[in-house]
This record gives sequence, structure tokens and C-alpha cells, in this order.
Amino acid sequence: MSDQRVLRPAPISGFPEWSPEIRSVELRWLDHIRVNFERYGFASVETPSVESLDVLLAKGETSQEVYTLHRLQEDPDDRSDARLGLHFDLTVPFARYVAQHFNELTFPFKRYQMQRVWRGERPQEGRFREFTQCDIDVINVDQVPLHFDAELPRIVHEVLSGLDLPAWTLYVNNRKVLQGFYEGLGIADPVAVIRAVDKLHKIGADAVREILVDRAGLTPEQAGGCLELAAVKGADASSVVAEVKRLGVASELLDQGLEELAFVLDSLADLPAGGVVADLSIARGLDYYTGTVYEASFDDDPGYGSICAGGRYEDLAGQFIRRSLPGVGISIGLTRIFAKLVAEGRIAPGRSCPTDVLVVLPSAERRDEALRTAALLRGRGINTEVYHQPAKLGKQVQYASRKGIPFVWFPPFEDGREHEVKDMAGGAQTTADPASWAPPAPAAQG
Repeated sequence: MSDQRVLRPAPISGFPEWSPEIRSVELRWLDHIRVNFERYGFASVETPSVESLDVLLAKGETSQEVYTLHRLQEDPDDRSDARLGLHFDLTVPFARYVAQHFNELTFPFKRYQMQRVWRGERPQEGRFREFTQCDIDVINVDQVPLHFDAELPRIVHEVLSGLDLPAWTLYVNNRKVLQGFYEGLGIADPVAVIRAVDKLHKIGADAVREILVDRAGLTPEQAGGCLELAAVKGADASSVVAEVKRLGVASELLDQGLEELAFVLDSLADLPAGGVVADLSIARGLDYYTGTVYEASFDDDPGYGSICAGGRYEDLAGQFIRRSLPGVGISIGLTRIFAKLVAEGRIAPGRSCPTDVLVVLPSAERRDEALRTAALLRGRGINTEVYHQPAKLGKQVQYASRKGIPFVWFPPFEDGREHEVKDMAGGAQTTADPASWAPPAPAAQG
């Protein structure tokens, strides 16, 4: 042993990592999400992990969460990375991407993005410093048809319904309903009220009422009206609209928002009952949302945080290009969902490795035969590895057993002998031809 200091390995809080058995399940989830996004014509893009701080901080609301990038030993004459930060979401980088590649894209541009993002916040249950988001957005020149506001939650509903999740609900609202209602109450700063109401599920009605009166300067009557609106909930469009109308507040913007909200609810009425519900307490505090907003949570643990969120924005790309590029998007918080299920033991571990067949190595002299056998199997789409060195046969079979490899292949130990394959689950060992053999379907699925 050298005198080099030995560091004690330890996990870093807020940066999850999985065993191979769990990671294999996460990869299956990612494939499931990708396939469903592509079924609706969304194309994949990937943006750099870093963006200019000017881009990341343009909206100002997440400036305290951005990890900046710099070298440990900085060159004072080289400031090329002095204004870079890790992206905290995928929507802002997407807006920059669209503006930068505007002349190369076909609009409406439908993209999906499945990447890690970073936020410098205190790690706790459901909150991480590094996590994976799966986003879909539609962005267009001048105007995005409203039917996309209904298509995105439909896609998410199909994605989440295809995973073995605890019961969940996707809630929908419209920022125009909120802002129009608040303006109808004579509130001078509707955005401040939206931010306060967005805390309703975290701190409760009494605390929000206190914020509205003491900090936002509302009268008790105005605050009461805001909380009455936030209590409206339902899946039937006409009932939701009627309930808002009964509150006796009127404005043109409110009517427009109710019309858009009713369209989305009616468009999704064929989904299973209770899957999509209007909840007029959903605000989404980010300034850039201007119309439809979404937020999904687990029914039995709403305090865990949103597992899916998004909405419509009108001018997110306007800071980059002098064109009107409105959009609508929704994001699945993959790591937040997955980590909860892992912690609760709801994820059945997959295989520890993707190998379908282990080819044993009879001897150093017969390595070429083993390699040719493995190449034949791989060429036919069968994941195959060759044991790494000559060893006792029992040791090689034990290696396959420990890794959960379902089949062990025995190439000829002598010239003129046949190949054999052993089914590790059932124990049967039979002759086989590597040019035609295929694993039984159940074993191949693992």
C-alpha cells in the first residue's frame, strides 16, 4: 500500500444514485416515456448542461438556486466560463435553443427533452440538487392552437398510467382565470396574489389569508374572495364555470380564462373519471406562465410535491429574438417520482446486468472459439459476454448465477463436439446452434 490518503466514500446529499438493479428499472421508465412522447410526434433535442447566466437569470425568480461554473484554479486572463451556470430547468434552455435555431426549425416545433437539471436548494424528501426531468413543449410563431393545451396532459396521462404508480391526479387551471378574477376584485397587483395563493397547499388558508392582508395589502373581503375562488374544484367544465360565476366577480380576462379552461376539460372528458380535475388553487408561481397551468400530485401524499407541472407561456423566447414565439409545455419529475417509490419499496428490482448469455471460456487455447460464438449471438440481438479468464467451470457458472444471467453457453471443449446451453432458472442443459438458437420469450424479458 502507498502512503496516499484514503478517502472514505460517502454519498453527497441531494444527488441520488442507484444500484444496477434499480437503474435498469429507471432506464425502462425512460424508454417508456420516450416512446410515448414520440408517438405524438415530438422530436428529441438535448441542450448543454450549462447556459449563460444572463439566460438563466433573465426571469430572476431562481437566481438563488443556480450553480455557477468555474475552475478550481482559475486563470485571471481567461474569463470564458465566468458567466456560466448549470441549467435549473429545461424550459429556459429550450427557449434559447428555438431562438438560436429559428431558421432551421419547422413550426409548430414539438420537442421532448429528457435531461438532468441542477438546483442549489436544501435537499429534503422529494427535493434534490440533481434530478432528471422529462419535458415536452410545443412552440410556434405568433400563436399556439389551444388544442395543444389539452394534448399535453393527455400524453402525460398515458405515460403515468403506463407506470405502476400510486394513485395520482393531474390538476389544471388557467392563469387568466386567476388574474381576471383578482382584477375584477379591484386588486392592483394580481401577480403578488398569485404567488401567495400558490403557497396554499403548503401553508394552508389561514396563513395565505394573512399574507394577502398583511403583505399584499388586500382588504379582508378581497382576501376572502381569493380563497373562495381557490376552493373551486371539479372535473365537469360547466359546473366549474357556473361555480366561479356564482362568486359574482366579472372581467373580460376572467371570461377568456374560463372559456379556455372549459375547452381543456371538455377535451379530456373521455379520460378515466378523476384523472384530470380543475383546481382553481393551482397557480404555478413562475412569472412566465400566462394561460393554462398544470400540476400533478399523489393522492395519498399531496404534500410530497408536484410530480408533473407546466403551462402556457407567451414570451419566454422574446428575450432572445424579435419574434413572437408562444409555447405550452409540461414536465414529468422523473427523479421525484422514482425516488419516492424506491424509498417505499415499490420498485421491483430488475436484473443487475443486461447480459442474456454468458459464454464460458474452456481454456486459453479455445478463447477464439468462445469469442466467435459470442459474436454470432450478439449479431442476432442477444446480449452476450464471455467469461474474462480461464477458470474452473463451477466458478464461471457461479459468476453467471450471482449476476442473474439467465443462460450459460458452453462452446465445444474439444474439436468435433457440439455447443450446449444451460437454462439457469430450470437447470435444463441442451445442445444448441449459436446461428439459430433464441432464448424463450419469458427468460429473454427477464
